[in-house]
Amino acid sequence: MTRTALPGSQFSHGKLWKILPLAMLLCVNFPLPTLAQEKEKLWRTLSVSGRGVETIPTTLAQVNLGVEIQGKTAQEVQQEAARRSSAVVAFLKSQNVEKLQTTGIQLNPVYSYTNNVQRITGYAANNIVSFRIPTEKAGTLLDNAVKAGATQINGISFVANDEAIAAAQKQALKEATQDAQQQADAVFSALGFKSKEVVSIQVNNASAPPPPPMLLRAEAAKVADASTPVVGGEQQVEASVTLQISY
Repeated sequence: MTRTALPGSQFSHGKLWKILPLAMLLCVNFPLPTLAQEKEKLWRTLSVSGRGVETIPTTLAQVNLGVEIQGKTAQEVQQEAARRSSAVVAFLKSQNVEKLQTTGIQLNPVYSYTNNVQRITGYAANNIVSFRIPTEKAGTLLDNAVKAGATQINGISFVANDEAIAAAQKQALKEATQDAQQQADAVFSALGFKSKEVVSIQVNNASAPPPPPMLLRAEAAKVADASTPVVGGEQQVEASVTLQISY
């Protein structure tokens, strides 16, 4: 049988089928050296995690305070709590506090137990707000907030301002990266290896957890005639970086 060439083609069917397996073999084999190199790079790597910590002074007080009212009926209790809370919020706004927000509103029955019998004797309403104020102003503000109607100081914690935290996070990341690199250099030196390149970088953490709150709880009658001392502290900003280095 005589093979005929395809229209417009310079090769016969016979020559085409002889050339095609060779072309396919070249296509399959060509990327293999690169793949082998990538596998070897992954096999010969060292992973190290570095840690950086920056300590910065706190300049803001995060305060939680509120109004608690008890009475015979739910309506009168809620109305009185709303009236006093409005007065406290108006005072705080006049002091230009930052991030003022309501964090809790509760109205609960008050129970008594007689001969294992439970009965409602009244109601308690509780309204809580939180805000930030420069630490040096916190003591005077707390005293005046009590005079305005606050009956509870539930807690206070101290934080740095956003700009200081952002700058500290960048510095902590630099320290963490340097720490990881120094660890890797020490390992390579001990084993007699030479590092080649960083093949991956992972930022695990760059946070500024606030210090735990001081558990202050006060009643108006006990603090109205006293000046409340408020002293800030320091805040740690942490960062962690993992490097994968080939050798």
